[in-house]
Amino acid sequence: MKMQSRLNQLVFRTSLIVAFAVAMAYLEAAVVVYLRKLYYPDGFSFPLKLIPEHIIFIEIGREVATLVMLLSIAWIMAKCRWERFGWFLFVFGIWDIFYYFWLKVLVNWPSSILDWDVLFLVPLPWISPVIAPVMIALSMSVIGYWMIHITTSGHKYRPGAIGWSLGLFGTALILYSFMSDTGAILHHEIPKPYPYWLLALGISSYWIGFLVSIRRSIRAKSNAQS
Repeated sequence: MKMQSRLNQLVFRTSLIVAFAVAMAYLEAAVVVYLRKLYYPDGFSFPLKLIPEHIIFIEIGREVATLVMLLSIAWIMAKCRWERFGWFLFVFGIWDIFYYFWLKVLVNWPSSILDWDVLFLVPLPWISPVIAPVMIALSMSVIGYWMIHITTSGHKYRPGAIGWSLGLFGTALILYSFMSDTGAILHHEIPKPYPYWLLALGISSYWIGFLVSIRRSIRAKSNAQS
């Protein structure tokens, strides 16, 4: 009975946070539609002209506000830090996937998952084909929800040195793949070919580090019970 109640509560909370992420993604996509109509009326494609500097600062503020909202909703969803982190990964992934979904619905963009996009502006512009953030978002949502399941099932998530190292390594690779060609934005250039091998290696590092951490967490609980 207690397990069923916990499952029902998890389903209810998941439904709420998915609704939040989907609605927030629509809001984000709507803002981007307005910006593109104003500054890229002939179409959003590289090389891109730079938008006015004061608008860039407003955009940076919007990006920071988005992260604050995602962190806030994850924080109030749980008491355990790793469960909170799991919710953050999950809601971030769902939000990012539906952001592109809504852009497709509203303005039929991207025409292909290989179309280039500006992902973020801090500390330098992040650019990549759409497939890269979508693949990362899928991994984030799955890993995040798995982490939620682990922590709500009575396990203590224990990443350990290997888990931390692989996670940081994967993050560094992916960030480098996004920011290695900022000249395409800053100097009004066509992007260089995207290093998909860095994306693949980065996502693989995330998954290996996470699976090693899960195994370590389950083993630690088994040892404690024996």
